[in-house]
Amino acid sequence: MDVDEVVEELYRLPPAQFTATRATRAAEARQAGDAPAARRIAGLRKPTLAAWVSNLLARRTEEAGQLLQLAQALREAHRTLDPDQFRTLSHQRHVVVAGLAREAGRLARQAGQPVSGSVLHEVEQILHAALADPEIAEQWSTGTLTKAPAAPTDFPGTAPVAQVKQKPGGPAAPARGGKERDTAADRRRARLKDAMKAATEAAAEVNRRDEAVRRAEKEHERATARRSAADERVEQLTARLGEAQEEQRAAAEEADAAARRVREATRERRAAQRTADTASRAVRRLSDGDPEL
Repeated sequence: MDVDEVVEELYRLPPAQFTATRATRAAEARQAGDAPAARRIAGLRKPTLAAWVSNLLARRTEEAGQLLQLAQALREAHRTLDPDQFRTLSHQRHVVVAGLAREAGRLARQAGQPVSGSVLHEVEQILHAALADPEIAEQWSTGTLTKAPAAPTDFPGTAPVAQVKQKPGGPAAPARGGKERDTAADRRRARLKDAMKAATEAAAEVNRRDEAVRRAEKEHERATARRSAADERVEQLTARLGEAQEEQRAAAEEADAAARRVREATRERRAAQRTADTASRAVRRLSDGDPEL
């Protein structure tokens, strides 16, 4: 049994289906004689609802790439200790995370599992943690997260931006090896510029997608309302058609019965007419003195 395929299947399922499916797959592995696979499958942990929703998002390559690009830009900005740039990216972080959380909620609805605002808030916490910690980001990107990780208070291995202060009297004189450090700083600034550009584009793309989702949802609501009205109209017309068809059958039966009565009455009239004609002829012959009468 391919355990990786089972893992992929289980973590795509809504949490309510996880436990039963895990037990089924573990039993199948044991029946196939694959004890290691059975143990590994049985040991898989059921994700919380928020973790499952964030996993849906992680499987979307584009959305996951946007978040990871922004995470790289934020860490680069933190390493260069540029407060202005870091504040700009921090604002973008909140915009991107909020947009991605809404997209995750939409994916959950598509999967038949609508979630509450509190669950989406947990999803945002997961995304913020992934932005701050590369290890959490790596774990999240696999789409197999089982619970919300503890969010780091700061970016690992860096000093807080607030600690960056320029010494009085202007910039410090470069120490020995300053040229090499300047060159390295230039390279970092260039990388940061590229990362900020990518993060800005990602944030703008999230905003565009949010607007597109809102428009699509409104159109879906209008179309659903029109469909409900049309369905109701069809039900009414179908009911009226059924009534009309029943009336048609009753009228047809009455018409057939009346036609039969007309035919019977016509036969009886003809018989009566023949009798009347016979009697008339007898009267005329008697009147004429027919000796045979």
